[in-house]
Amino acid sequence: MSPHPADFSEQDRTLRLTGQWTLAQLGTVPNRLEALDSSPERVDLSDVQRIDTVGAWLVHRLQRDHGAALEGGDEKARELIEKVGGVDKPFQSQPDQPPSFQRVLAQVGAATISAGRTLLGLLEFFGATMVAVWEVILAPRRFRGNAVIRQIEVVGIDALGIIGLMSFLIGIVIAQQGAVQLRQFGAEVFTVNLIGRLTMRELGVLMTAIMVAGRSGSAFAAQIGSMRLAEEVDAMRTIGLSPMQALVLPRVIATLIAMPLLTFYAMLVALVGGGLLCWLQLGIPPVTFVARIREVVPMTDLWGGLLKAPVFGMIIAMAGCFQGMQVEGNAEEVGLRTTAAVVQSIFLVIVLDAFFAIFYTAIGWI
Repeated sequence: MSPHPADFSEQDRTLRLTGQWTLAQLGTVPNRLEALDSSPERVDLSDVQRIDTVGAWLVHRLQRDHGAALEGGDEKARELIEKVGGVDKPFQSQPDQPPSFQRVLAQVGAATISAGRTLLGLLEFFGATMVAVWEVILAPRRFRGNAVIRQIEVVGIDALGIIGLMSFLIGIVIAQQGAVQLRQFGAEVFTVNLIGRLTMRELGVLMTAIMVAGRSGSAFAAQIGSMRLAEEVDAMRTIGLSPMQALVLPRVIATLIAMPLLTFYAMLVALVGGGLLCWLQLGIPPVTFVARIREVVPMTDLWGGLLKAPVFGMIIAMAGCFQGMQVEGNAEEVGLRTTAAVVQSIFLVIVLDAFFAIFYTAIGWI
């Protein structure tokens, strides 16, 4: 049978289709169908030689728009028209927006679930770290002393400059603001009390922890995350090395050791800054300032700040290493996990500081 272009004729409300109803043979048929004056009741497919999806769509549109019934035609043509009609559904370019309250509730729920999963992951990571510590205790040869010393240098010694500058300025700010407020009551001399107790008890360790979290916690996440992307962590497991012992444990131990030392250093530098401003602005000489500090600052303030430091250091190191171990997929994930490590570390440090404050009050360290 020679191919014939698609065509149709209308008689007695019946539309009779002829020829090949394919894309190449349709010609002006779609426009002529659009210009039909009457609505056909039936569509006769008996003389259709061939039909493709475009022709089937035109036939389906006749059914949809005019309610025409199909007559004749082979089984394959009818099946194709039926399948084309099955996908004729309204397309929604944008989903319906739920009410604002429902969206906010969904976001809060998702954030809560994410926070819960992160907390469980941190607890699991803490358990894995303790297992690694126990394995090193049982086999001391696995302890990587050189790696720990290197990390102490990175976390502690390399941070002396920025932490010293920050602490010095904080001491000056506390002294200046305290003197301005206490001058209203003629009590400028108590500025020394404010500097000593606030620096020793809270700000020395807290600001040091925040700086270490932003500086070293983020570096831990980025370093381990990059190793995860380069499949170096998997390679370590393949050759029999434990990533927890080789990567995580040296960083945790180094931060645990460096944090108390950095905290004590920050306390001293903050006192120097505060004492300098008291000398220049309030006329309190350094000897008097030091003597006053010894009188008004109890040793419990010093020990209270120093006892917080290793706990904060462990939390910062574990959060950074944990987020680094979660990296997978692409380089963007490294940035996201690094940001998450810093935010998570600072949040946990502040929460723990609140618990320490309640604990110290309960035992009389006030």
